[in-house]
Amino acid sequence: PDQLDGELMLAPGFITPPNSDYAGYHNYINANLPPESPHLYGLHPNAEIGFLTATSEQLFKTVFELQPRDSGGGGGAVTTREEKVKSIVDDIMDKIPDQFNMSDIMAKVEERTPYVVVAFQECERMNTLMQEMKRSLKELELGLKGELTITSDMEDLSNSLFFDQVPPSWTKRAYASLNGLSAWYVDLLARLKELEGWTSDFNLPNSVWLPGFFNPQSFLTAIMQSTARKNELPLDKMCLVCEVTKKSKEEVTQPPKEGAFTHGLYMEGARWDTNINSIADSRLKELYPIMPVMFIKAVTQDKQELRNLYECPVYKTRERGHTYIWTFNLRTREKPSKWVLAGVALLLQI
Repeated sequence: PDQLDGELMLAPGFITPPNSDYAGYHNYINANLPPESPHLYGLHPNAEIGFLTATSEQLFKTVFELQPRDSGGGGGAVTTREEKVKSIVDDIMDKIPDQFNMSDIMAKVEERTPYVVVAFQECERMNTLMQEMKRSLKELELGLKGELTITSDMEDLSNSLFFDQVPPSWTKRAYASLNGLSAWYVDLLARLKELEGWTSDFNLPNSVWLPGFFNPQSFLTAIMQSTARKNELPLDKMCLVCEVTKKSKEEVTQPPKEGAFTHGLYMEGARWDTNINSIADSRLKELYPIMPVMFIKAVTQDKQELRNLYECPVYKTRERGHTYIWTFNLRTREKPSKWVLAGVALLLQI
């Protein structure tokens, strides 16, 4: 016990107690233990803000689901549940574009480079999703008209549309997302626009919107494959290097000769300081600061720089866990253990 006396901190602001008996330790803890806070666990105060916000959103979502299914003002016309669902169905059906014509797209290409293969795969996945959306919405439309018997799947779809949730049958074929249906559909149209631009000439965009992929890992792998083929290097000896630039998407005027510029990522638990070119503590109430354009290139493992780097995990959504896709090594002036404790990660969607 004498060896623990002095400067050792059991937690921020909580110095080890002097040598004492059982009752003395109890009294010391009761008198000196700091109040529970994110700082006590190595987290930023934003972590508590994020937790309370998520809890509030879940509470309001539950309250909304408990509301009566029909809504109307005093003396005004009542909008029934079926009418609202029918309006949503019509709105989505009017805006959803045609599927990609894979025969025409493939005919544009002479050489199937790794990037071209990724584009084909993304178009096929998008076609599968849009086909299911059109099929299920058409089926529900006929059910609402009384031309088909309402099935359990149609009932689930109707409930999802009414509560602004992405239907389960769409989720199975879609990308990971925590958005409600309205925001999810806007994001879907943005992804379609990005794919249409890419497949028009198959030239790699100046800066690639990494969150816009169904499978971002395939694009990151394509960077390694492309570099390995060009320089005749073994693919199993390649790794990715991530360099954070000081540019925004609009400032990137042409793609790099090797690798790719990417944008659209967010950082949780910290922020990127372009002045010092390093990870830095978050600003209060900035929960998910956006990252500048990132330059991702492939090098052989023996040329990889490992000093003063934080191995930052990249996830598709705030759920983390099963949405993990890669690890980017980011520069840090602090010890990497600080960012590990703070749970710092990059997110493709917030």
